[in-house]
Amino acid sequence: MDEYNSQRLLIAWFRANFPNLAGVFFAIPNGGVRDAVTAKRLKDSGVLAGVPDLLLAVPSQNKHGLFLEMKTLTGRTTAAQREAHKALEAQGYAVRVAQGYEAAKAAIQGYLA
Repeated sequence: MDEYNSQRLLIAWFRANFPNLAGVFFAIPNGGVRDAVTAKRLKDSGVLAGVPDLLLAVPSQNKHGLFLEMKTLTGRTTAAQREAHKALEAQGYAVRVAQGYEAAKAAIQGYLA
């Protein structure tokens, strides 16, 4: 399954299972193919390479929130992603890389447990 469909299923699962938290779990639209003008506008407005795909803005386990990077089962993080993950962790956030829908569900369940 591709990242888009894994993420789409994850959002649907989360909203069905945690309706009280639906407003604090959202996508960060940093990725995707864009034309040069749009890419520059987004960069100028604060989009950063490497920032994870999703944020669960709920404190848990002495962390400020959970950033979740979605990958396919064979996907790998980029250097920019690894750098961003380290920076976020240094600020007190949990960061997880989830390879597929099931891994993403497990990451959220573990974080909220």
